[in-house]
Amino acid sequence: MGRKAEDYNRSVSTQATSRRRLAALGVLALASAFSFALVVLRYVLSGHVVYANEIWNLVLAWAPLVFALAAYDRHRRGRGGLVLALLLALWLAFLPNAFYLVTELKFLRQETVMPIWFDVAMLTSFVWTGLVLGFVSVYLVQEIARRARGPLFGWAVAIGSFGLCGIGVYLGRYVRVNSWDLFLRPAGVLGEVASRLDSPRLVGMSLLIASFLTLAYAMLYTVLEAAVAERERS
Repeated sequence: MGRKAEDYNRSVSTQATSRRRLAALGVLALASAFSFALVVLRYVLSGHVVYANEIWNLVLAWAPLVFALAAYDRHRRGRGGLVLALLLALWLAFLPNAFYLVTELKFLRQETVMPIWFDVAMLTSFVWTGLVLGFVSVYLVQEIARRARGPLFGWAVAIGSFGLCGIGVYLGRYVRVNSWDLFLRPAGVLGEVASRLDSPRLVGMSLLIASFLTLAYAMLYTVLEAAVAERERS
């Protein structure tokens, strides 16, 4: 009888988790659709094809979440090995794409066809959606690390990923290196970084972005953990 109750509780918990996941993914998909709709609306109102590349950037921002979800599910089922390592490597390689969208705000200086408030709202929608996609993926990987080696290791993985993202965003913006280059020509990417280690722009931009991401993530993490704890007490 006790075994049946345990199996039932596990089934209910799994179903609740699946519903929450679908709800979260649905909201993220809705936010992405809203950003896409604003680009289309801008074209309809202005007749100028601008910011269409933001749609592709947002598609790339979904990649780390997809890899993180696959890695999280695999780890939760007790499966590791090379497949898990590959999923985590792909997650880290594509993670800067989610935060790269922050740098797209620079185009507000150049485009004057539409009212500035419209472009601010449109680009901010892309930036915010990209940030959330990236943060959710980091949270999942942090959970993998926490369950494997404890909370300190989990935070070390999260903060370390933000540090690497700072470098990745710089390489994407100024060197035009993309995620696939890490696999196609890893030596070339490392060479690009090594040749710019004394660059004030690389150091300054990487530190600023890493610090911003760490602080923003810590704020969201703390709020979410407090909400979960409050729900469990009620």
